This record gives sequence, structure tokens and C-alpha cells, in this order.
Amino acid sequence: MPENISVVPVTAVSCQPFQLEVMVFSPEAGFKFQVTVERSCLKPTDTEPAREVWKLVFDLFRQKPNSSDFDQIVHVSYTGTNDLQQKKIASTAANGVNQQQSKQLITRVHPAIKDVTNISTLPPAEAEKRKGKVKNEMSKTVDLAF
Repeated sequence: MPENISVVPVTAVSCQPFQLEVMVFSPEAGFKFQVTVERSCLKPTDTEPAREVWKLVFDLFRQKPNSSDFDQIVHVSYTGTNDLQQKKIASTAANGVNQQQSKQLITRVHPAIKDVTNISTLPPAEAEKRKGKVKNEMSKTVDLAF
């Protein structure tokens, strides 16, 4: 049998992980960001069935000097904090980024994430404050889904 094939039985409790790119945008000269929706899967246990975990991912890129290439400088993965947010992230995967989410990503999330590009050089209290702002803005983006 060929070794480059995988055959796995699927059951009612199966979950298939995936990533779906839902937005790429250049918010200002020298930067771009990519928004991805991810579904990962928690394996079943003796007491719990397999479960989906939905994430909204924001990757920020900075253009290399004198080049058209970009380097990734920040990766943010936001996991929905409750069942409603999990459903809203899944809805974003199904329907794409809506106009309100797009505006939020451009005007609120991008600046917040840009502010954490040097997080390792900040005092711990300031780093936590900035991470909290990123979490808050990502949460608001999820909440704007239909």
C-alpha cells in the first residue's frame, strides 16, 4: 500500500482542524496584516466528546527596507472565551469578515498589535497592559460577527 495516503474512519464525534485566510489588508505604508480563522480539535476523553476550538488569528508584517518582501513581526491567536464567541468565530469562517469587523481590525486591532512589536523590551506591567489591550480589541472584533 502507498505510504503517502492516510485513511481514518470518521465518526459523529470527529473534528477536522483547518485554517482559513479571511482577510489581507495594508493598513499603512510598510505594513500589512493577515487574518485567519482556525479550528483546532480537542480529542475526546472518557467523559467528554471531541470538541472544536475556534481562534481568530492576526499576523502583522513589516516591509523589508528597499524591498517588496515582508517579515512577520507579531502573531496573535485569540481563542473565543465562551460558547457565543466560539460560534461567532465559526460564523466569520463561514461568512467572512463583515464591514464592522473590518473597520475594527484596521482602526483598533492593528494599532494595538503594532504597539506590542517591542514587547520584550517593555517593563512587565506595561507589557501586560498592552497585551490586555490587544485581547480586548480582538474580543470586540469577534463580538461584531453576525
